[in-house]
Order: sequence, then C-alpha cells, then structure tokens
Amino acid sequence: MDTIEKELQKIKENLQKWNRPEILAACIGHMDLTSLNSTDTKSKIEKMVEKVNNFPVNYPKYPSVAAICVYPNFAEVVKTNLNSQDVNVAVVGGVFPSSQSFLEVKIQECRIAVEKGADEVDIVLSLSHFLEGEYELAAKEISSIKKAIAPAHLKVILETGALSTPEAIEKASVLAMEAGADFIKTSTGKMEPAATPEAAIVMCRAIKEHYRKTGKKVGFKPAGGISTPQDAILYYAIVDTILGEEWLNPELFRLGASRLANNLLTELENRPINYF
Repeated sequence: MDTIEKELQKIKENLQKWNRPEILAACIGHMDLTSLNSTDTKSKIEKMVEKVNNFPVNYPKYPSVAAICVYPNFAEVVKTNLNSQDVNVAVVGGVFPSSQSFLEVKIQECRIAVEKGADEVDIVLSLSHFLEGEYELAAKEISSIKKAIAPAHLKVILETGALSTPEAIEKASVLAMEAGADFIKTSTGKMEPAATPEAAIVMCRAIKEHYRKTGKKVGFKPAGGISTPQDAILYYAIVDTILGEEWLNPELFRLGASRLANNLLTELENRPINYF
C-alpha cells in the first residue's frame, strides 16, 4: 500500500476524533454555498441570498456560510442583495467549466465579475495546455488572471479527475500555487470523478511543502460530490492531519457544495431540514 493509501486509512480509522457536533457545525462556516445550473435565474439567486441573510436569525447556533458561489453574470445580484459582510461573493470564471477559450476572454470575464462585486474567482486550470505539457502557458493563464482581478482572491480548480496520477495532481498543484493561486481546488463538479480523499491528500501535502518553501499559506477547497456530513468530516480531518489547525478557518479551507448545508443541519438538529 502506498503512502497516500496508508495515510487515508489511518485518518479513516480515527475519524471519530473529528465526528463531533461542533465540527459539523464548523463545516457550515467553511462552505461555499453554490448554485451553478443552466436554469439559474435572477430570482432564484435572490432567494438563495435571502436564505443566507436570514440564516443567523433562523439558526443562531451555527456560523453562516463562507461564501455564495454563482456564475459571473449573477455576481452583482449577490452583491446587491447580500447583507452580511462576513459572507463573500464568489464566482466561477474563465469560461467555466471547460476553460476552453481565448485567454483575453477569460481575463475579461473574471475582471468584469470582480467589477460587479465578486470577492473571489474560481477558475479551471487550462487542461488543454497542462495535458500537452505546455506548463508555462498554463501558468501564464493563472498569473494573468490573478493580476487582472487583484486584490480579489483566485481559486484554481485542478479538475483532478482528469489528472491520471498523483504525480500529475502534485505538479498541477505546484504550478497553480507558483503562478499565484490563493486556493487550489479539486474539481468543477461537472465531471467524474470529482473530489476524492486521495487527491485531497496529494494537494494538502503540496500546500504544506509550498508553505515550507515560501512562507505563503495557500487555501484548499475540495468540491464536487461532497454531500454528506461524513464527506465533510473526512476532508476536515485530512486538512487537520496534514496542514494543522491553523488551516481550519474559512480563509484557508472551504467546502464546495450545493446539497451539504441541509444535510449538515439535518444531522445537527436530528430532524429533516431543507432550509437551503
């Protein structure tokens, strides 16, 4: 068994250490509450924002989500209607989820989203360059977009399901961080496999090594297929084990999910909840 599988097995064997109500509650505060559907409308996004606005009143025991993540054309809708200054406006940009377009188009889309109110932009690593071995071009896209949206935060999605080996995931992680990523993220959720614990371990190890070399803390965001409290606890445990408690805050650890919030609330309240 390789070291990744050994570490994952050890974490799973000790998972009860993290499976506690206070950590389940904390996971709500790490969430990017997400709606990325072709059927999204202005009124649908407004309703989602209203639920986030009212969440502290309805569920005062629990933290608010870290961010609301939408398509870039809805950034202004979220910004205009959001009351809480503690919840960020996040968008997917750079021609999500394929990242298949001209760099100038990607830059412009991300820049406009930030002008319209986005605090964070999630882009996809240019797999068309990365898989061809054109690493400098892939890195240039990231650094160019980062420069265009500063000081907004840039999350780079590696789409780990398209990367066939742990070595490729590690290389993509290092490339994204060196090019200026503030976060590295597993998946778009639009292809399978999406987030996996194995990919998370590789990425967190790369983040740890990057911090050792540079002193810069890069965040980690698993996303895609994360829907159960057990999923959330496992990724929380991976981050805690490899990166430590100092990463366990919304500035450095996020969970990308659309169904997770209700499932966490259901578990915590011990009754069915479909708030979001």
